[in-house]
Order: sequence, then structure tokens, then C-alpha cells
Amino acid sequence: MSFPGLQYTLSVALPGSILNNAQSPELRTYLAGQIARACAVFSVDEIVVFDESGELSQSKEGEFEGVGKKGQGCVQLARILQYLECPQYLRKSFFPKHQDLQFAGLLNPLDSPHHMRIDEESEYREGVVLDRPSKPGKGSFVNCGLKKEVQIDKQLQPGIRVTVQLERNQKPESKVWKGVVVSPHSPRIVAGLFWGYRVRLASCLSAVFAECPFKDGYDLSIGTSERGSSVDTVTLPSFRHALIVFGGLQGLEASVDSDQSLEVTDPSILFNMYLNTCPKQGSRTIRTEEAILISLSVLRPKIIAAFGNPSGS
Repeated sequence: MSFPGLQYTLSVALPGSILNNAQSPELRTYLAGQIARACAVFSVDEIVVFDESGELSQSKEGEFEGVGKKGQGCVQLARILQYLECPQYLRKSFFPKHQDLQFAGLLNPLDSPHHMRIDEESEYREGVVLDRPSKPGKGSFVNCGLKKEVQIDKQLQPGIRVTVQLERNQKPESKVWKGVVVSPHSPRIVAGLFWGYRVRLASCLSAVFAECPFKDGYDLSIGTSERGSSVDTVTLPSFRHALIVFGGLQGLEASVDSDQSLEVTDPSILFNMYLNTCPKQGSRTIRTEEAILISLSVLRPKIIAAFGNPSGS
């Protein structure tokens, strides 16, 4: 079955240690907001936050406590990214008060397609299953940020986040709207809508690849470095799942050196392409948040060309 939507995904991986370089809680939060905005603008489907020191615990709990606390920058960055991706009307359901999010309310909103206003019409909406009884044989009630609750086609556990496809012809006099639960990927695959990104924590660089959520892994991996080949001369092949990896203050070399699972010393061996996305840069350093914007900007037309879509729609 052929759909008009997007048939590929774009993932970005970066080290959480970039937060360690920010001088205050406010600046750490703002830096995370810059990452989220850049990834939303370029419709990134997955953000992987990895620990370049290779010492991240698997726990998602904890608060950022400064440079001395290994891996906590990863947790704080991931938490802020998730918070910003979540539609505003769902945040109270999924994000209890937390010190990592103390200044997140000041950040620029992503304003992505799934961040709906209360009176905005859309075929799809994100919602949270309510803890409210329904009649036998009827589905659960969901808060989708509308004036009325939505009754779905299934009984689901209260408190989980769901993607709902609303029925086209709703009865205005009805007390609730009607809808069906669909895959979170449906808006992208079926309708071609960017529907937010998923956030994943990885304990080291090799785990970015090893714990890939896609069955056959990433079929196009791109490493970014000032020591890479110039992006200007590169043509991208078509792909299903692309991954673009960014280094921290010491580049990808530091991530490779600290990864006990890797036997290589040259990062370029890990990737299908190892690119310098800003040749002849005018500054000694390009910050990671800048590198993401630069790289996604320069790669966007190449991605469109790879799929033979000259209109860029």
C-alpha cells in the first residue's frame, strides 16, 4: 500500500556532556532548548543522548549536579527534550515538578504540528488515557486537549500517552468525540506530518548503534567532524533510517577513546560517511548546538535529492 507520507526517518545523536559547558542552570536549560528547536525545525524523528565518558548509569532518575556527576547532563538534557516535545496540555500528566525543569517554562515552544490549540481541527491528536469508567464494550476516555473528551475504540491503562485519529464526521450534540488509537508513526507515514521526536538515552557511542529501535538498524550513518570530507562534494544515497552523530567539546574522538566496546581509534571507521559540514570555518570551534543547525541545513537539500523530490514538499 502506497502512502503520500514520509517513508524515512532522521535521527540525531549527541553527547549530554555539552550541558557541562554551560555556566548556570538557566543557560543549561536554554542550551537544551536550542537543541530541541533545531531538531523540530528540521523534522528530526529521534534524538539519542549518549554519554561520551561511557559511564552513564541506565537509570533515568536523578538531577543535574554539575561536572563532577558523570552522566547526569545526559539525563537532564533528555528530560528537557522530552518536556518540550510533549504538547502543552499533556505536560501536567507526564512531568511532575522537577528541578531539571525549573526554567523549562521560559524556553521557546517547539510549536510542532502536534502541539494543538483547543479549537484547532486536525485528523490526529496526542492524548492521555483518563482514569474514568466507561460502559462495557466501550473504549477508554482520552484527554486530547479539546473542549470535549474523546472516546477511543479500546480499553487502555489510564495515564498512558496515545495518538488518536479522530472520526471525520463528529456529531455536534454528542457529549464526547469519537476516535481510534493509531501508531505514533501514522501521522508521519500516512499524512506526511512531523509528529515530534522520540528521546533515547545511550550509555556510550556504540550503544547508539547497538540499541537502535529499528529492526535492521540505521542504513545510513553520518559522523560530523572538521577532519571529515567536505560535505559540498557529497551525494547521499536513498535510505530508510539515517543517523547523524555529533561530538562534544573534544569531538567524536573522545567518545571513541572512552568506549570500552570499540576497538578502533579512528571515528570515521564507524560511519558510512564522515563529513565536515562547515568547510573553511571562521572560528576555531563550532559548538554542538551550532553544528546541528549547520549540518541539518546543508544536508536537507541532499536528503530531498536522494528521494527524487525536487518540490521539497
